[in-house]
This record gives sequence, structure tokens and C-alpha cells, in this order.
Amino acid sequence: MNWQLSAPQTEAQWLAYYQLRWHVLRAPWDQPKGSEQDDLEAESFHRMVCTEDGEVVAVGRLHKVDEQTAQVRYMAVSDQWQGHGLGAMVLQQLEQVALEQGMQRIILNARDTASGFYQKAGYSYLEPANSLFGIAHHRYVKILGFSASTELLQQWLPELQQTFWQKIPLSAYMQLQVQSVDKHKICCGAPLDPNINLHHTMFAGSIYTLGTLTGWGMVWLLLKDQQQHGDIVLADAHIRYLKPVTGAAEGRCWRHQCEPDFSALLQQRKARLDIKVGIFCDDIQVAVFEGRFAVLPKKAP
Repeated sequence: MNWQLSAPQTEAQWLAYYQLRWHVLRAPWDQPKGSEQDDLEAESFHRMVCTEDGEVVAVGRLHKVDEQTAQVRYMAVSDQWQGHGLGAMVLQQLEQVALEQGMQRIILNARDTASGFYQKAGYSYLEPANSLFGIAHHRYVKILGFSASTELLQQWLPELQQTFWQKIPLSAYMQLQVQSVDKHKICCGAPLDPNINLHHTMFAGSIYTLGTLTGWGMVWLLLKDQQQHGDIVLADAHIRYLKPVTGAAEGRCWRHQCEPDFSALLQQRKARLDIKVGIFCDDIQVAVFEGRFAVLPKKAP
């Protein structure tokens, strides 16, 4: 199935969009038509997934709560299309909208039956929420950006670059550069020439190393951001090579795809983080690196 992910545009699409909302979220509790909408519809961001025939099968909405917080509401998937990843598609697109709007976090209220879905998507339990139609709800949150200021992040960039070249000599041989660090992501790049293979494309090992070090850099930033300390090691990883790399490569790692929990460090135990890095060449994704990093507590002197 070639799913179509977009915002409703035509009158027919809007009708189908709201119809699915009502059918999934209100009709089973004998709520009238219109109860699936509220006063924020006009100022919200709406997304839906359609089949090739134009049938609306998944929907979701995002609106701003304040200058740094957005809220996801009215997530619904047609009963017959449950389990096809359509809810995740809508949620990921709404998260991208929140990033583009400069939001720092997303909150949402989830039913008991949906809690596992949001936890899998990287949302953390926050507190109990008001029940609806007698159904218990829980508030979840996802942090999209670093808490440190942009100015402080810029100060950390050369420190991370120096750490790479002094502590991990391979990064210097590869001419790896920390290209940018902002509130939402880190980007590291490597040129083709020092990493070329006999096919005149980038050596697979260099691509793997770029993914590893970009992920390592994200963990380093997360530790700095939360004022924690530890030794970062790669515990497990795999990579999928999608296309040959014919030029400079760039590793991109997004803060909102990480779930840092360093509480174990406070108990002198190692913490674990799963990190995903996209590798790009000329803005085309050429590889996906996924690694599990361990952070070992610093030993007392």
C-alpha cells in the first residue's frame, strides 16, 4: 500500500478527517457529532493518512500550548488498519511540525490502552490526567530539544571537536568535523578523499565510524546538558547501507529521538541509551546507524 500522508485540503477530506475522529474517539461512548472538535481547530496543525483510493485511515492534530510546548490530540486509526504503523506515521509528522515551529516539548493525554504506543515512541510518563468518558488517562511528555541555551551549545561544539581528535585518533585521520550543534540536533561530517575505497565511494567502515561518532557525540551532549558525567562506550550497533556514498557524508542525530535516563549513574551503575543516526550525502539518506551506548559511572579518585 502506498500511503499518502498530508494535511486535509478539500471539503471532502475535512469531512472524512472529522468523521474518522468521531467514529473512533467519540461514537463508541455515544457522543454526538461535533464532540470530536474543539475551539482550537483553526489554529492547529492537522495530519492524516489516506489509502491509494483516498480513504482516510489515520488522523492526528497538534496545537501550541505556549511558546515552548505543543500538545498532540485526537490521534485515531481506523479499526481495520490497526497494526500497520499508521499512528506512528502521523505522530512522527506532528513531531516534525513541532520542531519546525521551534517547540521544545510535546505533551499528550493517553488512555491506558495507548500508553504502550506512546512509550515506544519515546514519551515519558508525567502525571495522571483527567479521565474522559470514565476512561483513565495519563499525561506523557517528549523533550524535543536540549535545555542548554544556543550560546552554550555553541561553546560545547569546539570542546567536542577537540575531544574527538585528541581522544579518538581515528576521527582525525578521517578528518571528521562537528559541523553543527543546535537545540534539536548534532551534525558531523567526513570528506570523501581520506575515506575513499577502491570503488571511488566512501569506505563502509568510515560510514560506520561516522555513525558511531555522531551517536557518541549526542550522548556526550546529553550528559553535558543534564550535568552528568561518565565514560561513553558503544555496547551494540548495526547499520543499513542504503546507497553508495559518492561525496562528503554527514551524520545527523536528533535530540527528540533520544530517551536519556542517567539515573543509574547516581547509583554508580551504568546507564544505557539507544541512539539512531541518519547518514546523508547531498541531502539523500544513504545509511541508517542504530547503536546502544553505555555510560559508565566515573570512578572516585
